[in-house]
Amino acid sequence: MKILVLNGPNLNRLGRREPEVYGNTTLDALHEHLIQYGKTLGYEVDCQQSNIEGELINTIHEAEDKFHYIVLNPGAFTHYSYAIRDAIASVTTPVIEVHISHVYTRERFRHTSVIAPVCIGQITGFGVHSYDLALQAIGHIGDSERMK
Repeated sequence: MKILVLNGPNLNRLGRREPEVYGNTTLDALHEHLIQYGKTLGYEVDCQQSNIEGELINTIHEAEDKFHYIVLNPGAFTHYSYAIRDAIASVTTPVIEVHISHVYTRERFRHTSVIAPVCIGQITGFGVHSYDLALQAIGHIGDSERMK
């Protein structure tokens, strides 16, 4: 199974940006961890990041023919990018929204996700382990589909 982990704006600053909120793990270290962790789960994981909304949209579109799932941390685009929301709605690839911080305990503007309604789930607040939980959830989704 092939999974795309897609990170949005400012996540390239992990490890340096507000470590009290986002921790000390760098994006490169996170990506390497997810690739290795994915292997233990039997997944091929590809990790990408962009600060540019249009690049994220193009990547979501292109993922439909290449990946079984997308794990997406849209960063600040979570709260206002109807364009990313529409890109997700336009593809058949299931998307899980993830966030490192617990967005519902932060500033009020972070409490609304325009992305969540078109995702199969949302994981927030478990630090970089939110990504691990998303990969684990994919295994359970597959199990529940096989049980039907």
